[in-house]
Amino acid sequence: MRAPHESIVDGSKATPKDLPSIDRLLRGAAGQALVAEHGHTLVAGEARALLDALRERAVAGTLDAGEVRPASIDAALATRIGARLAPRLLRVLNLTGTVIHTNLGRALLADSALQHLLAMMAGPNNLEYDIASGGRGDRDSIVEELLTTLTGAQAATVVNNNAAAVLLTIAALARGREVIVSRGELVEIGGAFRMPDVMAAAGATLVEVGTTNRTHPRDYERAIGERTALLMKVHTSNYAVQGFTSAVDEATLAGIAHARGLPVATDLGSGALVDLTAYGLPHEPTPQQMLAAGCDVVTFSGDKLLGGPQAGLIVGTKDAIARIRKFPMKRALRMSKLPLAALEATLRLYLRPERLAQDLPTLRLLTRPAADIRALAEQLRDAVAAAVAPRFDIEVVELLGQIGSGSLPIDRLPSAGLALAPTAKKGAGRALDELAAALRALPLPVIGRIAEDRLLLDLRCLEDASPFKAQLAALRESLRS
Repeated sequence: MRAPHESIVDGSKATPKDLPSIDRLLRGAAGQALVAEHGHTLVAGEARALLDALRERAVAGTLDAGEVRPASIDAALATRIGARLAPRLLRVLNLTGTVIHTNLGRALLADSALQHLLAMMAGPNNLEYDIASGGRGDRDSIVEELLTTLTGAQAATVVNNNAAAVLLTIAALARGREVIVSRGELVEIGGAFRMPDVMAAAGATLVEVGTTNRTHPRDYERAIGERTALLMKVHTSNYAVQGFTSAVDEATLAGIAHARGLPVATDLGSGALVDLTAYGLPHEPTPQQMLAAGCDVVTFSGDKLLGGPQAGLIVGTKDAIARIRKFPMKRALRMSKLPLAALEATLRLYLRPERLAQDLPTLRLLTRPAADIRALAEQLRDAVAAAVAPRFDIEVVELLGQIGSGSLPIDRLPSAGLALAPTAKKGAGRALDELAAALRALPLPVIGRIAEDRLLLDLRCLEDASPFKAQLAALRESLRS
Protein backbone atom coordinates (compact mmCIF):
# COMPACT_ATOMS: atom_id res chain seq x y z
CA MET A 1 0.00 0.00 0.00
CA ARG A 2 1.38 3.37 -0.95
CA ALA A 3 2.19 5.98 1.68
CA PRO A 4 -0.54 8.63 2.00
CA HIS A 5 1.66 11.49 0.83
CA GLU A 6 2.65 9.78 -2.44
CA SER A 7 -0.64 10.49 -4.23
CA ILE A 8 -1.40 13.86 -2.73
CA VAL A 9 -1.76 16.86 -5.02
CA ASP A 10 -2.50 20.19 -3.41
CA GLY A 11 -6.09 21.21 -3.95
CA SER A 12 -7.25 17.68 -4.80
CA LYS A 13 -9.65 15.51 -2.85
CA ALA A 14 -8.49 12.52 -0.86
CA THR A 15 -9.89 9.00 -1.24
CA PRO A 16 -10.25 6.30 1.42
CA LYS A 17 -7.10 4.65 0.03
CA ASP A 18 -5.09 7.73 1.05
CA LEU A 19 -5.79 7.13 4.73
CA PRO A 20 -3.27 5.22 6.86
CA SER A 21 -4.20 2.16 8.89
CA ILE A 22 -4.56 2.50 12.64
CA ASP A 23 -1.44 0.39 13.11
CA ARG A 24 0.58 2.61 10.79
CA LEU A 25 -0.68 5.74 12.53
CA LEU A 26 0.21 4.44 15.99
CA ARG A 27 3.65 3.16 14.92
CA GLY A 28 4.71 6.59 13.69
CA ALA A 29 6.88 8.82 15.86
CA ALA A 30 3.99 11.10 16.80
CA GLY A 31 1.70 8.17 17.52
CA GLN A 32 4.25 6.46 19.73
CA ALA A 33 4.80 9.69 21.66
CA LEU A 34 1.05 9.96 22.29
CA VAL A 35 0.85 6.33 23.41
CA ALA A 36 3.78 6.86 25.78
CA GLU A 37 2.01 9.86 27.32
CA HIS A 38 -1.60 8.68 27.43
CA GLY A 39 -1.56 4.90 27.04
CA HIS A 40 -2.63 2.66 24.14
CA THR A 41 -6.33 2.43 24.98
CA LEU A 42 -7.17 6.13 24.71
CA VAL A 43 -4.92 6.83 21.72
CA ALA A 44 -6.10 3.82 19.72
CA GLY A 45 -9.73 4.66 20.40
CA GLU A 46 -9.35 8.26 19.29
CA ALA A 47 -7.28 7.19 16.25
CA ARG A 48 -10.06 4.84 15.19
CA ALA A 49 -12.70 7.54 15.61
CA LEU A 50 -10.57 10.05 13.69
CA LEU A 51 -9.96 7.71 10.76
CA ASP A 52 -13.64 6.74 10.63
CA ALA A 53 -14.63 10.41 10.41
CA LEU A 54 -12.04 11.12 7.71
CA ARG A 55 -13.08 8.03 5.74
CA GLU A 56 -16.70 9.14 5.80
CA ARG A 57 -15.71 12.50 4.35
CA ALA A 58 -13.45 10.87 1.78
CA VAL A 59 -16.33 8.70 0.55
CA ALA A 60 -18.50 11.82 0.32
CA GLY A 61 -15.77 13.59 -1.66
CA THR A 62 -15.34 16.43 0.85
CA LEU A 63 -11.93 15.52 2.30
CA ASP A 64 -9.10 17.74 1.11
CA ALA A 65 -5.88 15.96 0.25
CA GLY A 66 -3.89 18.13 2.61
CA GLU A 67 -5.85 16.72 5.55
CA VAL A 68 -4.41 13.24 5.03
CA ARG A 69 -0.79 14.29 5.13
CA PRO A 70 0.98 12.50 8.00
CA ALA A 71 1.62 15.75 9.86
CA SER A 72 -2.01 16.80 9.50
CA ILE A 73 -3.38 13.49 10.78
CA ASP A 74 -0.90 13.46 13.67
CA ALA A 75 -1.98 16.96 14.65
CA ALA A 76 -5.67 16.05 14.34
CA LEU A 77 -5.16 13.02 16.57
CA ALA A 78 -3.37 15.07 19.22
CA THR A 79 -6.19 17.61 19.11
CA ARG A 80 -8.86 14.92 19.56
CA ILE A 81 -7.04 13.46 22.54
CA GLY A 82 -6.64 16.88 24.11
CA ALA A 83 -10.35 17.56 23.66
CA ARG A 84 -11.28 14.18 25.15
CA LEU A 85 -9.17 14.82 28.24
CA ALA A 86 -10.32 18.43 28.70
CA PRO A 87 -12.68 18.91 31.67
CA ARG A 88 -16.30 19.76 31.04
CA LEU A 89 -16.67 21.57 34.37
CA LEU A 90 -14.85 24.87 33.86
CA ARG A 91 -14.14 27.89 35.98
CA VAL A 92 -15.81 31.02 34.59
CA LEU A 93 -15.98 34.71 35.42
CA ASN A 94 -19.47 35.56 36.61
CA LEU A 95 -20.21 39.10 35.37
CA THR A 96 -23.98 38.60 35.19
CA GLY A 97 -24.78 40.64 38.29
CA THR A 98 -26.33 37.60 40.03
CA VAL A 99 -24.14 36.68 42.99
CA ILE A 100 -25.51 33.22 43.82
CA HIS A 101 -26.07 32.06 40.25
CA THR A 102 -27.69 28.62 40.02
CA ASN A 103 -26.29 27.95 36.55
CA LEU A 104 -22.81 29.10 37.52
CA GLY A 105 -22.31 26.96 40.61
CA ARG A 106 -24.08 29.05 43.27
CA ALA A 107 -22.00 29.94 46.34
CA LEU A 108 -18.21 30.22 46.23
CA LEU A 109 -16.37 28.30 48.92
CA ALA A 110 -14.19 30.15 51.41
CA ASP A 111 -10.42 29.67 51.32
CA SER A 112 -10.51 27.80 54.63
CA ALA A 113 -13.16 25.43 53.23
CA LEU A 114 -11.04 24.74 50.15
CA GLN A 115 -7.97 24.04 52.27
CA HIS A 116 -9.88 21.72 54.59
CA LEU A 117 -11.46 19.99 51.61
CA LEU A 118 -8.09 19.32 49.99
CA ALA A 119 -6.58 18.04 53.23
CA MET A 120 -9.48 15.66 53.92
CA MET A 121 -9.70 14.32 50.36
CA ALA A 122 -5.94 13.68 50.08
CA GLY A 123 -5.95 10.91 52.68
CA PRO A 124 -8.06 8.83 55.04
CA ASN A 125 -10.28 10.67 57.51
CA ASN A 126 -12.64 9.93 60.40
CA LEU A 127 -15.84 10.20 58.35
CA GLU A 128 -17.52 7.43 60.34
CA TYR A 129 -14.90 6.67 62.97
CA ASP A 130 -14.92 7.82 66.59
CA ILE A 131 -11.30 8.60 67.38
CA ALA A 132 -11.95 8.85 71.14
CA SER A 133 -13.52 5.39 71.48
CA GLY A 134 -11.89 3.70 68.53
CA GLY A 135 -15.30 2.49 67.33
CA ARG A 136 -17.74 3.27 64.57
CA GLY A 137 -18.86 6.89 64.37
CA ASP A 138 -21.76 8.83 62.81
CA ARG A 139 -21.01 11.21 59.95
CA ASP A 140 -23.75 13.57 61.18
CA SER A 141 -21.66 14.21 64.30
CA ILE A 142 -19.13 16.11 62.17
CA VAL A 143 -21.53 19.05 61.80
CA GLU A 144 -24.39 18.45 64.23
CA GLU A 145 -22.81 20.29 67.17
CA LEU A 146 -21.98 23.24 64.92
CA LEU A 147 -25.54 23.39 63.61
CA THR A 148 -27.16 23.16 67.03
CA THR A 149 -24.82 25.83 68.41
CA LEU A 150 -25.51 28.22 65.53
CA THR A 151 -29.28 27.70 65.30
CA GLY A 152 -30.30 26.79 68.84
CA ALA A 153 -31.83 23.50 67.64
CA GLN A 154 -31.89 20.44 69.86
CA ALA A 155 -30.59 18.20 67.06
CA ALA A 156 -29.57 18.31 63.40
CA THR A 157 -28.89 16.09 60.42
CA VAL A 158 -27.79 16.73 56.84
CA VAL A 159 -28.48 15.32 53.37
CA ASN A 160 -27.21 16.07 49.88
CA ASN A 161 -29.49 19.02 49.02
CA ASN A 162 -32.50 20.90 50.30
CA ALA A 163 -34.95 19.17 47.97
CA ALA A 164 -33.82 15.92 49.61
CA ALA A 165 -34.21 17.50 53.04
CA VAL A 166 -37.84 18.39 52.32
CA LEU A 167 -38.56 15.00 50.77
CA LEU A 168 -37.01 13.13 53.70
CA THR A 169 -38.76 15.25 56.32
CA ILE A 170 -42.19 14.68 54.81
CA ALA A 171 -41.57 10.96 54.27
CA ALA A 172 -40.29 10.41 57.81
CA LEU A 173 -43.00 12.41 59.57
CA ALA A 174 -46.05 11.94 57.35
CA ARG A 175 -45.72 8.95 55.01
CA GLY A 176 -49.17 7.44 54.44
CA ARG A 177 -50.89 10.39 56.12
CA GLU A 178 -51.81 14.02 55.39
CA VAL A 179 -49.76 17.21 55.29
CA ILE A 180 -51.52 20.58 55.41
CA VAL A 181 -50.02 23.42 53.35
CA SER A 182 -51.33 26.82 52.29
CA ARG A 183 -52.17 27.13 48.59
CA GLY A 184 -50.06 30.26 48.48
CA GLU A 185 -46.98 28.19 49.37
CA LEU A 186 -47.20 25.38 46.81
CA VAL A 187 -44.04 26.52 45.12
CA GLU A 188 -42.17 25.29 42.08
CA ILE A 189 -38.47 26.02 41.86
CA GLY A 190 -35.87 25.33 39.15
CA GLY A 191 -35.74 21.87 37.63
CA ALA A 192 -39.51 21.36 38.04
CA PHE A 193 -39.22 20.77 41.80
CA ARG A 194 -42.87 21.19 42.74
CA MET A 195 -44.18 20.88 46.27
CA PRO A 196 -47.25 18.77 45.30
CA ASP A 197 -44.97 16.33 43.47
CA VAL A 198 -42.61 16.13 46.44
CA MET A 199 -45.56 15.29 48.68
CA ALA A 200 -46.59 12.47 46.36
CA ALA A 201 -43.03 11.14 46.10
CA ALA A 202 -42.76 11.12 49.89
CA GLY A 203 -45.94 9.04 50.13
CA ALA A 204 -47.95 11.77 51.85
CA THR A 205 -51.31 13.24 50.91
CA LEU A 206 -51.34 16.99 50.32
CA VAL A 207 -54.17 18.95 51.89
CA GLU A 208 -54.42 22.49 50.50
CA VAL A 209 -55.91 25.25 52.63
CA GLY A 210 -56.72 28.89 52.03
CA THR A 211 -56.31 30.61 48.68
CA THR A 212 -53.37 31.75 46.60
CA ASN A 213 -53.22 35.16 48.27
CA ARG A 214 -54.92 34.72 51.65
CA THR A 215 -54.76 31.94 54.25
CA HIS A 216 -56.07 32.27 57.82
CA PRO A 217 -55.56 30.28 61.06
CA ARG A 218 -59.09 28.88 60.84
CA ASP A 219 -58.22 27.30 57.47
CA TYR A 220 -55.63 25.09 59.15
CA GLU A 221 -57.85 24.36 62.15
CA ARG A 222 -60.73 23.18 59.96
CA ALA A 223 -58.45 20.96 57.85
CA ILE A 224 -56.94 19.01 60.74
CA GLY A 225 -58.35 15.51 60.99
CA GLU A 226 -57.53 11.98 62.13
CA ARG A 227 -55.12 11.42 59.22
CA THR A 228 -53.24 14.69 59.67
CA ALA A 229 -49.55 14.09 60.45
CA LEU A 230 -47.87 17.43 59.77
CA LEU A 231 -48.50 21.14 59.25
CA MET A 232 -46.04 22.73 56.89
CA LYS A 233 -44.84 26.20 55.94
CA VAL A 234 -42.87 26.89 52.77
CA HIS A 235 -40.94 30.13 52.50
CA THR A 236 -41.66 31.64 49.08
CA SER A 237 -38.08 32.70 48.54
CA ASN A 238 -38.20 32.69 44.74
CA TYR A 239 -41.28 34.89 44.27
CA ALA A 240 -43.42 37.38 46.18
CA VAL A 241 -47.18 37.73 46.44
CA GLN A 242 -48.08 41.38 47.03
CA GLY A 243 -51.24 43.36 47.53
CA PHE A 244 -54.32 41.89 49.22
CA THR A 245 -52.57 39.08 51.08
CA SER A 246 -52.65 37.26 54.38
CA ALA A 247 -50.54 34.41 55.72
CA VAL A 248 -50.26 32.54 59.01
CA ASP A 249 -46.91 33.02 60.70
CA GLU A 250 -44.90 30.17 62.18
CA ALA A 251 -45.66 31.01 65.81
CA THR A 252 -49.40 30.95 65.21
CA LEU A 253 -49.18 27.77 63.16
CA ALA A 254 -47.06 26.08 65.85
CA GLY A 255 -49.69 26.94 68.45
CA ILE A 256 -52.42 25.37 66.32
CA ALA A 257 -50.35 22.25 65.63
CA HIS A 258 -49.07 21.68 69.14
CA ALA A 259 -52.54 22.04 70.62
CA ARG A 260 -53.47 18.99 68.53
CA GLY A 261 -50.22 17.10 69.23
CA LEU A 262 -48.90 17.66 65.71
CA PRO A 263 -45.47 18.85 64.52
CA VAL A 264 -44.75 21.84 62.28
CA ALA A 265 -42.08 21.87 59.58
CA THR A 266 -40.92 24.88 57.60
CA ASP A 267 -38.76 24.98 54.49
CA LEU A 268 -36.66 28.15 54.32
CA GLY A 269 -34.81 27.21 51.15
CA SER A 270 -32.18 29.94 50.96
CA GLY A 271 -30.57 29.25 54.33
CA ALA A 272 -29.47 32.56 55.85
CA LEU A 273 -27.78 31.83 59.19
CA VAL A 274 -27.34 35.49 60.16
CA ASP A 275 -29.51 38.60 60.20
CA LEU A 276 -28.80 40.08 56.79
CA THR A 277 -30.16 43.47 57.78
CA ALA A 278 -27.10 43.89 60.00
CA TYR A 279 -25.08 44.01 56.77
CA GLY A 280 -27.38 46.43 54.97
CA LEU A 281 -29.17 43.68 53.05
CA PRO A 282 -32.90 42.87 52.90
CA HIS A 283 -34.36 40.68 55.62
CA GLU A 284 -34.47 36.93 55.12
CA PRO A 285 -35.91 34.61 57.80
CA THR A 286 -33.38 32.46 59.66
CA PRO A 287 -33.62 28.95 61.15
CA GLN A 288 -33.07 30.52 64.58
CA GLN A 289 -36.24 32.57 64.20
CA MET A 290 -38.29 29.61 62.98
CA LEU A 291 -37.17 27.40 65.87
CA ALA A 292 -37.86 30.15 68.38
CA ALA A 293 -41.36 30.47 66.88
CA GLY A 294 -42.01 26.82 67.73
CA CYS A 295 -41.24 24.94 64.50
CA ASP A 296 -40.26 21.32 65.12
CA VAL A 297 -38.25 21.00 61.90
CA VAL A 298 -36.55 23.60 59.71
CA THR A 299 -34.92 22.75 56.37
CA PHE A 300 -32.59 24.99 54.35
CA SER A 301 -29.83 24.96 51.73
CA GLY A 302 -26.09 24.93 52.23
CA ASP A 303 -25.05 26.50 48.92
CA LYS A 304 -27.20 29.62 48.85
CA LEU A 305 -27.07 32.36 51.46
CA LEU A 306 -25.24 30.09 53.87
CA GLY A 307 -22.30 30.22 51.44
CA GLY A 308 -21.21 26.59 51.53
CA PRO A 309 -21.46 23.45 49.37
CA GLN A 310 -24.64 21.86 48.08
CA ALA A 311 -26.36 20.39 51.11
CA GLY A 312 -29.74 20.05 52.76
CA LEU A 313 -29.65 20.98 56.43
CA ILE A 314 -32.37 19.76 58.80
CA VAL A 315 -32.57 21.15 62.34
CA GLY A 316 -35.21 20.81 65.00
CA THR A 317 -36.35 18.90 68.06
CA LYS A 318 -34.64 15.72 69.21
CA ASP A 319 -37.74 13.64 68.57
CA ALA A 320 -38.36 14.92 65.05
CA ILE A 321 -34.70 14.69 63.99
CA ALA A 322 -34.42 11.18 65.45
CA ARG A 323 -37.38 10.04 63.33
CA ILE A 324 -35.87 11.65 60.24
CA ARG A 325 -32.42 10.19 60.87
CA LYS A 326 -33.80 6.65 61.35
CA PHE A 327 -35.97 6.72 58.22
CA PRO A 328 -34.60 4.24 55.61
CA MET A 329 -34.45 6.91 52.89
CA LYS A 330 -31.84 8.82 54.91
CA ARG A 331 -28.98 6.59 53.79
CA ALA A 332 -29.80 7.10 50.12
CA LEU A 333 -29.71 10.88 50.58
CA ARG A 334 -26.72 11.22 52.89
CA MET A 335 -23.81 13.55 52.17
CA SER A 336 -20.45 12.21 51.03
CA LYS A 337 -17.17 13.15 52.66
CA LEU A 338 -16.35 15.83 50.08
CA PRO A 339 -19.28 18.25 50.63
CA LEU A 340 -19.38 17.34 54.32
CA ALA A 341 -15.80 18.57 54.77
CA ALA A 342 -16.64 21.80 52.96
CA LEU A 343 -19.81 22.28 55.02
CA GLU A 344 -17.97 21.78 58.32
CA ALA A 345 -15.33 24.37 57.39
CA THR A 346 -18.02 26.82 56.24
CA LEU A 347 -20.05 26.47 59.43
CA ARG A 348 -16.93 27.10 61.53
CA LEU A 349 -16.71 30.55 59.94
CA TYR A 350 -19.99 31.47 61.64
CA LEU A 351 -18.39 30.99 65.05
CA ARG A 352 -16.51 34.25 64.36
CA PRO A 353 -19.35 36.54 63.23
CA GLU A 354 -17.19 39.69 63.35
CA ARG A 355 -15.06 38.24 60.52
CA LEU A 356 -17.89 36.73 58.48
CA ALA A 357 -18.21 39.51 55.89
CA GLN A 358 -14.48 39.21 55.27
CA ASP A 359 -14.07 35.41 55.30
CA LEU A 360 -17.27 34.19 53.62
CA PRO A 361 -17.20 34.94 49.84
CA THR A 362 -20.99 35.04 49.47
CA LEU A 363 -21.45 37.68 52.16
CA ARG A 364 -18.34 39.57 51.04
CA LEU A 365 -19.68 39.87 47.49
CA LEU A 366 -23.20 40.78 48.61
CA THR A 367 -21.89 43.60 50.81
CA ARG A 368 -19.29 44.95 48.39
CA PRO A 369 -19.70 48.75 48.16
CA ALA A 370 -21.08 49.98 44.85
CA ALA A 371 -18.48 52.77 44.85
CA ASP A 372 -15.67 50.20 44.87
CA ILE A 373 -17.28 48.31 42.00
CA ARG A 374 -17.59 51.52 39.96
CA ALA A 375 -13.95 52.37 40.63
CA LEU A 376 -12.97 49.00 39.16
CA ALA A 377 -15.16 49.66 36.11
CA GLU A 378 -13.39 52.99 35.56
CA GLN A 379 -10.01 51.24 35.76
CA LEU A 380 -11.01 48.63 33.17
CA ARG A 381 -12.86 50.85 30.72
CA ASP A 382 -9.96 51.93 28.47
CA ALA A 383 -8.42 48.45 28.26
CA VAL A 384 -11.74 46.84 27.35
CA ALA A 385 -12.51 49.65 24.89
CA ALA A 386 -9.25 48.96 23.05
CA ALA A 387 -10.12 45.26 22.84
CA VAL A 388 -13.60 45.72 21.34
CA ALA A 389 -12.97 48.79 19.14
CA PRO A 390 -14.05 49.78 16.56
CA ARG A 391 -17.06 47.46 16.56
CA PHE A 392 -18.35 48.41 20.01
CA ASP A 393 -18.65 51.52 22.14
CA ILE A 394 -18.21 51.22 25.89
CA GLU A 395 -19.27 53.20 28.94
CA VAL A 396 -19.29 52.78 32.70
CA VAL A 397 -22.85 52.40 33.95
CA GLU A 398 -24.77 51.99 37.19
CA LEU A 399 -26.43 48.59 37.39
CA LEU A 400 -28.82 46.66 39.60
CA GLY A 401 -27.86 43.08 40.38
CA GLN A 402 -29.55 40.42 42.45
CA ILE A 403 -28.72 37.92 45.16
CA GLY A 404 -29.85 34.93 43.08
CA SER A 405 -30.91 31.29 43.49
CA GLY A 406 -34.43 32.34 44.42
CA SER A 407 -33.32 34.44 47.38
CA LEU A 408 -35.04 37.83 47.83
CA PRO A 409 -36.38 37.87 44.24
CA ILE A 410 -37.68 41.45 44.17
CA ASP A 411 -34.71 43.09 45.90
CA ARG A 412 -31.85 44.53 43.84
CA LEU A 413 -28.20 45.23 44.64
CA PRO A 414 -26.82 48.60 43.49
CA SER A 415 -23.77 47.81 41.38
CA ALA A 416 -21.72 49.07 38.43
CA GLY A 417 -20.05 47.72 35.34
CA LEU A 418 -19.37 48.14 31.65
CA ALA A 419 -21.98 48.45 28.90
CA LEU A 420 -20.86 47.50 25.40
CA ALA A 421 -23.04 48.60 22.47
CA PRO A 422 -22.49 47.96 18.74
CA THR A 423 -21.35 51.05 16.84
CA ALA A 424 -23.42 49.96 13.83
CA LYS A 425 -27.17 49.89 14.43
CA LYS A 426 -27.78 47.46 11.59
CA GLY A 427 -27.28 43.90 12.76
CA ALA A 428 -26.83 45.04 16.36
CA GLY A 429 -28.46 41.92 17.78
CA ARG A 430 -26.18 39.63 15.83
CA ALA A 431 -23.14 41.68 16.85
CA LEU A 432 -24.06 41.37 20.53
CA ASP A 433 -24.49 37.62 20.19
CA GLU A 434 -21.07 37.38 18.55
CA LEU A 435 -19.49 39.43 21.34
CA ALA A 436 -21.12 37.30 24.03
CA ALA A 437 -19.92 34.15 22.23
CA ALA A 438 -16.38 35.53 21.94
CA LEU A 439 -16.32 36.24 25.68
CA ARG A 440 -17.58 32.74 26.45
CA ALA A 441 -14.95 31.23 24.14
CA LEU A 442 -12.02 32.73 26.07
CA PRO A 443 -9.76 30.31 28.01
CA LEU A 444 -11.44 31.59 31.18
CA PRO A 445 -15.02 32.11 29.90
CA VAL A 446 -16.59 35.45 30.71
CA ILE A 447 -20.36 35.38 31.26
CA GLY A 448 -22.27 38.66 31.05
CA ARG A 449 -25.86 39.45 30.12
CA ILE A 450 -27.53 41.17 27.17
CA ALA A 451 -30.17 43.78 27.99
CA GLU A 452 -31.50 46.90 26.25
CA ASP A 453 -29.36 46.36 23.13
CA ARG A 454 -26.13 46.24 25.15
CA LEU A 455 -23.89 43.59 26.61
CA LEU A 456 -23.57 44.32 30.32
CA LEU A 457 -20.60 43.21 32.42
CA ASP A 458 -21.54 43.65 36.08
CA LEU A 459 -18.31 43.69 38.10
CA ARG A 460 -19.69 42.93 41.57
CA CYS A 461 -18.27 39.41 41.50
CA LEU A 462 -14.93 40.37 39.93
CA GLU A 463 -12.65 40.77 42.94
CA ASP A 464 -9.42 40.08 41.04
CA ALA A 465 -9.45 41.72 37.60
CA SER A 466 -6.07 40.37 36.44
CA PRO A 467 -7.42 37.14 34.84
CA PHE A 468 -9.97 39.21 32.92
CA LYS A 469 -7.42 41.77 31.75
CA ALA A 470 -5.00 39.04 30.70
CA GLN A 471 -7.55 37.81 28.15
CA LEU A 472 -8.31 41.11 26.45
CA ALA A 473 -5.69 40.58 23.75
CA ALA A 474 -7.28 37.24 22.87
CA LEU A 475 -10.70 38.92 22.79
CA ARG A 476 -9.39 41.58 20.42
CA GLU A 477 -8.01 38.96 18.02
CA SER A 478 -11.23 36.97 18.15
CA LEU A 479 -13.35 40.00 17.23
CA ARG A 480 -11.05 40.91 14.34
CA SER A 481 -10.86 37.46 12.80
